[in-house]
Amino acid sequence: MTEKKEVKSAPKAAKKAPAKKAPAKKSVVAINAENVGFKAGDVYNALAAEAKALTVAEIAKAANISTDEVYLGIGWLFKEGKVKGENDKVALA
Repeated sequence: MTEKKEVKSAPKAAKKAPAKKAPAKKSVVAINAENVGFKAGDVYNALAAEAKALTVAEIAKAANISTDEVYLGIGWLFKEGKVKGENDKVALA
């Protein structure tokens, strides 16, 4: 009678599938006078609340809007003479 030997194989390491990153969502900004005016208000209020010059990223974070929307608002406010540039930052005029 022959005995069969059980061969124990080393446990295989579980392979993890590479994490798939979801593409960053791009914000779609409606470009019309009403929307741009609202974004200008958001930018103005963020600058007034901080009472100092802010970068575009800081304004976007404070106003909870995208950087594209910040640029729209800044353009509107520049045209009206409400803001000025100070060393790569934006401040109320």
